Amino acid sequence: MAESAGSVMLARSAMNRAATEGQRPAGRPVRGARRISAALAGLAASTRYELLTFDDPVASAACAIPEPFLELAGACMRAAAERAEEVRRIVPRHALPRLEGALGRPGRARLTESIPFKMIVVDRTVAAIPLDLELLYNGLLLIRDPVVVQALARAHHACWVTAEDPAYAPPPPPPPGDLPPQLRPVLDALLAGLTDETAAARLGMSARTYSRRVGELMTALGTTSRFRAGAEAARRGWV
Repeated sequence: MAESAGSVMLARSAMNRAATEGQRPAGRPVRGARRISAALAGLAASTRYELLTFDDPVASAACAIPEPFLELAGACMRAAAERAEEVRRIVPRHALPRLEGALGRPGRARLTESIPFKMIVVDRTVAAIPLDLELLYNGLLLIRDPVVVQALARAHHACWVTAEDPAYAPPPPPPPGDLPPQLRPVLDALLAGLTDETAAARLGMSARTYSRRVGELMTALGTTSRFRAGAEAARRGWV
Protein backbone atom coordinates (compact mmCIF):
# COMPACT_ATOMS: atom_id res chain seq x y z
CA MET A 1 0.00 0.00 0.00
CA ALA A 2 2.89 2.35 0.72
CA GLU A 3 4.29 1.77 -2.76
CA SER A 4 0.86 2.40 -4.28
CA ALA A 5 0.38 5.67 -2.39
CA GLY A 6 3.90 6.74 -3.31
CA SER A 7 3.28 6.10 -7.01
CA VAL A 8 0.09 8.16 -6.92
CA MET A 9 1.96 11.03 -5.29
CA LEU A 10 4.66 10.79 -7.96
CA ALA A 11 2.00 10.89 -10.69
CA ARG A 12 0.39 13.99 -9.21
CA SER A 13 3.80 15.60 -8.77
CA ALA A 14 4.66 14.87 -12.40
CA MET A 15 1.42 16.52 -13.54
CA ASN A 16 2.10 19.60 -11.45
CA ARG A 17 5.72 19.79 -12.58
CA ALA A 18 4.84 19.45 -16.24
CA ALA A 19 2.23 22.16 -15.91
CA THR A 20 4.37 24.68 -14.00
CA GLU A 21 7.92 24.07 -15.20
CA GLY A 22 7.57 22.80 -18.75
CA GLN A 23 7.23 24.76 -21.94
CA ARG A 24 3.83 23.22 -22.49
CA PRO A 25 0.93 22.36 -20.15
CA ALA A 26 0.61 18.85 -18.72
CA GLY A 27 -2.51 18.32 -20.79
CA ARG A 28 -5.30 19.86 -22.81
CA PRO A 29 -8.52 20.63 -20.95
CA VAL A 30 -11.66 19.37 -22.68
CA ARG A 31 -15.05 20.68 -21.56
CA GLY A 32 -18.59 20.25 -22.75
CA ALA A 33 -20.42 16.97 -23.26
CA ARG A 34 -19.97 16.98 -27.05
CA ARG A 35 -16.22 17.60 -26.94
CA ILE A 36 -15.72 15.14 -24.10
CA SER A 37 -17.65 12.49 -26.02
CA ALA A 38 -15.47 13.13 -29.08
CA ALA A 39 -12.31 12.84 -26.96
CA LEU A 40 -13.46 9.50 -25.51
CA ALA A 41 -14.33 8.22 -28.98
CA GLY A 42 -10.87 9.27 -30.16
CA LEU A 43 -9.23 7.39 -27.29
CA ALA A 44 -11.22 4.27 -28.13
CA ALA A 45 -10.34 4.48 -31.82
CA SER A 46 -6.63 4.95 -31.08
CA THR A 47 -6.35 2.00 -28.67
CA ARG A 48 -4.06 -0.72 -29.96
CA TYR A 49 -2.51 -2.89 -27.26
CA GLU A 50 -3.23 -1.68 -23.69
CA LEU A 51 -5.99 -0.01 -21.71
CA LEU A 52 -5.53 0.90 -18.03
CA THR A 53 -8.29 2.48 -15.96
CA PHE A 54 -9.21 3.62 -12.48
CA ASP A 55 -13.00 3.62 -12.45
CA ASP A 56 -15.89 4.01 -10.03
CA PRO A 57 -19.20 3.28 -11.78
CA VAL A 58 -21.10 3.94 -8.56
CA ALA A 59 -19.94 7.58 -8.48
CA SER A 60 -21.27 8.15 -11.98
CA ALA A 61 -24.60 6.49 -11.19
CA ALA A 62 -25.09 8.71 -8.14
CA CYS A 63 -24.87 11.92 -10.20
CA ALA A 64 -27.37 13.49 -12.56
CA ILE A 65 -25.48 12.67 -15.77
CA PRO A 66 -27.56 12.45 -18.97
CA GLU A 67 -28.18 8.84 -19.97
CA PRO A 68 -27.01 9.37 -23.58
CA PHE A 69 -23.59 10.49 -22.33
CA LEU A 70 -23.30 7.49 -20.01
CA GLU A 71 -24.24 5.13 -22.83
CA LEU A 72 -21.75 6.71 -25.23
CA ALA A 73 -18.95 6.70 -22.65
CA GLY A 74 -19.67 3.05 -21.87
CA ALA A 75 -19.68 2.17 -25.57
CA CYS A 76 -16.33 3.90 -26.05
CA MET A 77 -14.75 1.97 -23.20
CA ARG A 78 -16.15 -1.33 -24.45
CA ALA A 79 -14.80 -0.59 -27.93
CA ALA A 80 -11.36 0.28 -26.50
CA ALA A 81 -11.36 -2.91 -24.40
CA GLU A 82 -12.20 -5.02 -27.45
CA ARG A 83 -9.37 -3.46 -29.45
CA ALA A 84 -6.70 -3.73 -26.74
CA GLU A 85 -4.65 -6.85 -26.14
CA GLU A 86 -4.35 -6.07 -22.42
CA VAL A 87 -7.09 -4.44 -20.34
CA ARG A 88 -6.76 -3.76 -16.61
CA ARG A 89 -9.53 -2.07 -14.64
CA ILE A 90 -9.18 -1.09 -10.98
CA VAL A 91 -12.41 -0.27 -9.16
CA PRO A 92 -13.26 0.35 -5.49
CA ARG A 93 -14.65 -2.61 -3.55
CA HIS A 94 -18.05 -0.94 -3.06
CA ALA A 95 -18.53 -1.12 -6.84
CA LEU A 96 -18.37 -4.93 -6.92
CA PRO A 97 -22.15 -5.39 -7.45
CA ARG A 98 -21.94 -3.27 -10.59
CA LEU A 99 -18.70 -4.93 -11.66
CA GLU A 100 -20.10 -8.47 -11.47
CA GLY A 101 -22.22 -7.88 -14.54
CA ALA A 102 -19.15 -6.75 -16.48
CA LEU A 103 -16.73 -9.53 -15.55
CA GLY A 104 -17.41 -11.14 -18.92
CA ARG A 105 -15.99 -8.14 -20.77
CA PRO A 106 -12.53 -8.31 -22.33
CA GLY A 107 -9.64 -7.88 -19.93
CA ARG A 108 -9.24 -8.16 -16.20
CA ALA A 109 -10.53 -6.24 -13.19
CA ARG A 110 -9.34 -5.93 -9.60
CA LEU A 111 -10.76 -4.40 -6.45
CA THR A 112 -9.21 -1.93 -4.02
CA GLU A 113 -10.55 0.01 -1.04
CA SER A 114 -10.63 3.24 -3.03
CA ILE A 115 -9.19 4.71 -6.20
CA PRO A 116 -7.05 7.87 -6.10
CA PHE A 117 -8.87 9.41 -9.09
CA LYS A 118 -10.64 8.28 -12.23
CA MET A 119 -8.25 7.69 -15.11
CA ILE A 120 -7.84 6.21 -18.58
CA VAL A 121 -4.42 5.39 -20.02
CA VAL A 122 -4.19 4.18 -23.63
CA ASP A 123 -1.07 2.42 -24.92
CA ARG A 124 1.02 4.39 -22.38
CA THR A 125 1.01 7.31 -24.80
CA VAL A 126 -2.10 9.27 -23.82
CA ALA A 127 -4.15 9.59 -20.64
CA ALA A 128 -7.45 11.19 -19.65
CA ILE A 129 -8.26 12.37 -16.12
CA PRO A 130 -11.38 14.26 -14.97
CA LEU A 131 -10.64 17.88 -14.22
CA ASP A 132 -12.27 17.36 -10.82
CA LEU A 133 -10.69 13.86 -10.50
CA GLU A 134 -14.21 12.43 -10.13
CA LEU A 135 -16.41 12.67 -13.24
CA LEU A 136 -15.42 12.79 -16.89
CA TYR A 137 -18.72 14.53 -17.63
CA ASN A 138 -17.48 17.62 -15.77
CA GLY A 139 -14.48 17.94 -18.07
CA LEU A 140 -11.26 16.04 -18.64
CA LEU A 141 -7.57 16.68 -19.03
CA LEU A 142 -6.13 14.97 -22.10
CA ILE A 143 -2.46 14.24 -21.32
CA ARG A 144 0.24 13.35 -23.84
CA ASP A 145 3.31 14.41 -21.89
CA PRO A 146 5.36 11.15 -21.79
CA VAL A 147 6.69 11.75 -18.27
CA VAL A 148 3.23 12.28 -16.84
CA VAL A 149 1.69 9.37 -18.77
CA GLN A 150 4.42 7.00 -17.59
CA ALA A 151 3.96 8.21 -14.00
CA LEU A 152 0.24 7.49 -14.23
CA ALA A 153 0.89 4.02 -15.69
CA ARG A 154 3.32 3.32 -12.85
CA ALA A 155 0.73 4.42 -10.28
CA HIS A 156 -1.78 2.06 -11.88
CA HIS A 157 0.69 -0.83 -11.81
CA ALA A 158 1.47 -0.27 -8.11
CA CYS A 159 -2.26 -0.31 -7.27
CA TRP A 160 -2.82 -3.37 -9.47
CA VAL A 161 -0.19 -5.40 -7.61
CA THR A 162 -1.91 -4.86 -4.25
CA ALA A 163 -5.52 -5.02 -5.52
CA GLU A 164 -7.78 -8.05 -5.07
CA ASP A 165 -8.93 -10.32 -7.87
CA PRO A 166 -12.76 -10.53 -7.60
CA ALA A 167 -12.69 -13.97 -9.21
CA TYR A 168 -10.36 -15.33 -6.50
CA ALA A 169 -11.99 -17.57 -3.93
CA PRO A 170 -9.94 -18.43 -0.83
CA PRO A 171 -9.54 -22.16 -0.19
CA PRO A 172 -12.15 -23.60 2.18
CA PRO A 173 -11.02 -24.32 5.74
CA PRO A 174 -10.18 -27.90 6.66
CA PRO A 175 -13.20 -29.95 7.81
CA PRO A 176 -14.04 -29.88 11.53
CA GLY A 177 -13.32 -33.60 11.85
CA ASP A 178 -9.58 -32.94 11.51
CA LEU A 179 -9.37 -32.09 15.23
CA PRO A 180 -8.27 -35.21 17.14
CA PRO A 181 -11.02 -36.05 19.66
CA GLN A 182 -8.63 -36.14 22.64
CA LEU A 183 -7.72 -32.50 21.93
CA ARG A 184 -11.30 -31.18 21.90
CA PRO A 185 -11.47 -30.73 25.72
CA VAL A 186 -8.08 -28.99 25.64
CA LEU A 187 -9.24 -26.54 22.95
CA ASP A 188 -12.43 -25.84 24.92
CA ALA A 189 -10.37 -25.15 28.04
CA LEU A 190 -8.11 -22.74 26.16
CA LEU A 191 -11.07 -20.90 24.65
CA ALA A 192 -12.64 -20.64 28.12
CA GLY A 193 -9.49 -18.91 29.37
CA LEU A 194 -8.81 -21.45 32.12
CA THR A 195 -5.38 -21.61 33.72
CA ASP A 196 -3.39 -24.77 33.08
CA GLU A 197 -3.85 -25.90 36.69
CA THR A 198 -7.63 -25.38 36.64
CA ALA A 199 -8.01 -27.00 33.22
CA ALA A 200 -5.93 -30.03 34.19
CA ALA A 201 -7.95 -30.54 37.38
CA ARG A 202 -11.26 -30.13 35.57
CA LEU A 203 -10.23 -32.62 32.86
CA GLY A 204 -8.92 -35.10 35.43
CA MET A 205 -5.35 -35.23 34.15
CA SER A 206 -1.97 -34.26 35.52
CA ALA A 207 -0.51 -30.85 34.77
CA ARG A 208 2.23 -32.60 32.77
CA THR A 209 -0.28 -34.48 30.62
CA TYR A 210 -2.34 -31.35 30.05
CA SER A 211 0.78 -29.42 29.03
CA ARG A 212 1.63 -32.17 26.56
CA ARG A 213 -1.87 -32.08 25.09
CA VAL A 214 -1.64 -28.30 24.71
CA GLY A 215 1.60 -28.80 22.79
CA GLU A 216 -0.11 -31.36 20.53
CA LEU A 217 -2.95 -28.90 19.89
CA MET A 218 -0.51 -26.12 19.01
CA THR A 219 1.24 -28.45 16.57
CA ALA A 220 -2.07 -29.41 14.98
CA LEU A 221 -2.94 -25.72 14.58
CA GLY A 222 0.50 -24.79 13.27
CA THR A 223 1.16 -22.09 15.86
CA THR A 224 3.02 -21.55 19.13
CA SER A 225 0.73 -18.74 20.29
CA ARG A 226 -2.32 -19.53 22.39
CA PHE A 227 -3.94 -16.33 21.16
CA ARG A 228 -3.39 -17.35 17.55
CA ALA A 229 -4.60 -20.86 18.36
CA GLY A 230 -8.13 -19.62 18.98
CA ALA A 231 -8.20 -17.64 15.73
CA GLU A 232 -6.79 -20.56 13.75
CA ALA A 233 -9.26 -23.00 15.31
CA ALA A 234 -12.12 -20.67 14.30
CA ARG A 235 -10.76 -20.40 10.76
CA ARG A 236 -10.70 -24.19 10.48
CA GLY A 237 -14.24 -24.52 11.75
CA TRP A 238 -13.19 -26.28 14.95
CA VAL A 239 -15.07 -23.82 17.14
